[in-house]
Amino acid sequence: MYQTFIFLHSFFRWFVVLSLLCALLRAMEGYRSGRSFSATDNAVRHWTATIAHIQLVLGIMVYIKSPVVHYFWRNFREAIGIWSITFFALFHFAAMLAAIVLVTIGSALAKRRPGDRAKFRTLFIWFGIALVLIILAIPWPFSPLAQRPYLR
Repeated sequence: MYQTFIFLHSFFRWFVVLSLLCALLRAMEGYRSGRSFSATDNAVRHWTATIAHIQLVLGIMVYIKSPVVHYFWRNFREAIGIWSITFFALFHFAAMLAAIVLVTIGSALAKRRPGDRAKFRTLFIWFGIALVLIILAIPWPFSPLAQRPYLR
């Protein structure tokens, strides 16, 4: 079962990145062109937040069962000095959780903004910050912090 969560988690993260990119492009184009916030824009906002929340649940399931995280918390004093373990047990989890919080807040604020330009601007700012945080916290294969393949 754990392997299934790992696969879904590593595969689904790309849906989060793609949905955020799509939402950001629509927000930027909508803001610049001055067009109205359409039902499609609202659906993209909603589904981006939903996809992020699904990824959060998958991530929590992987985190709870992770042998790396178990090792970290059982051997905290020695594990805190090993950056690749600390990355997954603390930094990655906290940064991704913060990014999901930003997506959630941005989605809720944009939904309640009275003007169309304000909705696009709010989405662009909050989703943009969340995407930057996600990009920084992904264990890229080339990262000096912790490496993982693009798909496991």
